[in-house]
Order: sequence, then C-alpha cells, then structure tokens
Amino acid sequence: MRCIQCGYLKDKVIDSRVSKDGISIRRRRQCLQCDYRYTTYENVERTELLVIKKNKTRESLKREKLLQGMVKACEKRPVSVERLDRAVDEMLSEIHKDHNSEVPAQIIGMKVMNKLHEIDPVAYIRYVSVYRQFDNVKEFIQEIQSLENRSHRDRLQTKLFS
Repeated sequence: MRCIQCGYLKDKVIDSRVSKDGISIRRRRQCLQCDYRYTTYENVERTELLVIKKNKTRESLKREKLLQGMVKACEKRPVSVERLDRAVDEMLSEIHKDHNSEVPAQIIGMKVMNKLHEIDPVAYIRYVSVYRQFDNVKEFIQEIQSLENRSHRDRLQTKLFS
C-alpha cells in the first residue's frame, strides 16, 4: 500500500478489525519510511450488475444513483443520510443475492418503494408519484388512501398480537 504522506510502498499493519457494517475490514497502517499512520478498508468486490431499463437498454447499477433518488425523495424530511445509506446497502445485498448479472429496473424501483414505505410515508409518496408518473391528483389521492388503509391494517394486526 502506498503511503499517502510520502508515497513509500512499504508499510506495516498495526491493527485489523471488522468494520461496523460487518462487510469490510478496517486496517491501521504505518509507513516504514516516515512513520505516518493511516487507515485503509478492504471490501469484497462484487460482480457488476446491469440494469435492464424499460426501453431494453442496459446500464451499470450505480449505488450513488440509488442513494441520490432516495435522498431526493426524503428532502426536508426527518430521515438521516445514514439511514438511507443502510437502506441502499440492504437493497443492494438483496439484489446481488437474487440476480447474477442483470436486473430489471422495475425490481429496483419496487425495492426502493418498499424501503421508503418503511422509512417515511411522505418520501414514499414523493417517490411513487415520480416512479409511476402520476398524471393527476386523483392518482395521488388513491395512493394516499391505499397507504392509510395499509397503515390501519398494520395497527389492527399489532393489536391482535399484543
């Protein structure tokens, strides 16, 4: 590993441990020339997935694009970026587990909608309105009513099992 201070190529690992997320290894290193200490992370490299879009074109699945869409939906809402970051990691794990090389865009859209539904109902409605390309207010109202009905059902089920 090249020292970020002096560029020397030899170092020693002082400490290694699994990171908080459990999917990478954090290593503390010390340069053998200038004694500068720095941290590196070792991650598993996944195979690249391609997204099959509606028009049948393919593009690389980009984590940043997923996160950006969720951040936009949660704009001015009480949702932390850390929570969205975890949600994206969870979705990507599911997608990689279920698909080897290609994944339809609709599956990704559904996963994002489900995650946002769990996280924040307003963000969910924002995302759904863009994703499903609502044309009028009636479609908004129907989606909000279905959201309220699901919420009511969930409360009733919670009471049943309490």
